[in-house]
Amino acid sequence: MTAAAPSARNSFLARLREAVAAGTLTKLTLGKYRGAEASLHNLYVRPVALAAGPRLSFLWRHATRDITKNHPVPEALALLAPLIGGDFLDAHLFTASGSAQLECAADGSARLHLAGAAALGAMAAPAAHDQPRHHVLPADAPWLRSLGVTNDQGRPREGMAAKYRQIQKFAELVSHLIREAGLEEGPLRVVDMGCGKGYLTFAVSALLGERAQVRGIEARPELVALTNQAAAAAGWSGRLSFEAGTIEAAPIAATDLLIALHACDTATDEALAKGIEAGAKLLVVSPCCQKELRPQLTPPPVLADALAHGILQERQAEFVTDALRASLLEWAGYRTRVFEFISTEHTAKNLMIAAIRTQAPGDPGRAERLRAFAAFYGIRRQSLARQLGFDLGAG
Repeated sequence: MTAAAPSARNSFLARLREAVAAGTLTKLTLGKYRGAEASLHNLYVRPVALAAGPRLSFLWRHATRDITKNHPVPEALALLAPLIGGDFLDAHLFTASGSAQLECAADGSARLHLAGAAALGAMAAPAAHDQPRHHVLPADAPWLRSLGVTNDQGRPREGMAAKYRQIQKFAELVSHLIREAGLEEGPLRVVDMGCGKGYLTFAVSALLGERAQVRGIEARPELVALTNQAAAAAGWSGRLSFEAGTIEAAPIAATDLLIALHACDTATDEALAKGIEAGAKLLVVSPCCQKELRPQLTPPPVLADALAHGILQERQAEFVTDALRASLLEWAGYRTRVFEFISTEHTAKNLMIAAIRTQAPGDPGRAERLRAFAAFYGIRRQSLARQLGFDLGAG
């Protein structure tokens, strides 16, 4: 069913207000941003129940960061009204029984597409924060038990609660990134480099099912044997396999998604370079122990006193390393985001870099800014730059 302008936008706003008032809103997604903030892409809105009362949670998705803020319902609706059809040309409203999509054009025309029940009927009120949360992966999955994450009742074993939350968070994150990268259809080739005990490798295989061939690379043979046994026990030998090898030495064929979590120091750069060479559409890495650049850091005198402290120098080296990696990925044709993967309550190694290939490499403007950044800190050599053939010191 499709409604035509001029009533389309008003009808959409009325349906949004009705869904919020009835407690039936699942989520609202705004896209095709045309406002003044160059880095902003989308706005995602969902209902939450807080101790202070119901709120609408706004997640502003920027190119390199996400910003979340909770608003009282009347305030939220007042904020949304000018954004829908204004700064955002597309709006998608979801409830349990239907959806409504508003498509606006720059000339002011708009069309409303409806799916499901025309009234966007009732559903349960938003769950409170202390109620059980829906997870992407079923808690009673046999592979979680096989790897020692959960018990026979589907609850995390003692000492594994943080790991269980990390697995679920990773699965949720990857599901969003796969959609964003346009990898929802067709067979996928996935490589997880430095996969360790395979927790997240199994999560990706569980998430993607039979349409993905997932390969884990791990240097410790005893872990490879353990994870291959678990894959066989799950009946996944045909789609999930593990092999012994290092990130540096492992051969990589054509790949759609490359993962490297907590690969130490320049191993992250090795993994990124191999993913780019293999034509990966999506790269997901979580860097660790960045040591390569620390001896090279020679920042301007204004920073000398600050970086006389070892801990600050270490953190500066981490920042410079990951900032260079993100810029090099942009130069290589990838749209890149750097963000917190999971709370530092669970792990200090929580930075994640996600990159989606969107264009041909070699943007000269990006190259110029990259070299200026490297020169500011006195950096002349970096592993990923070397492997991509990018001279940080060239003029």
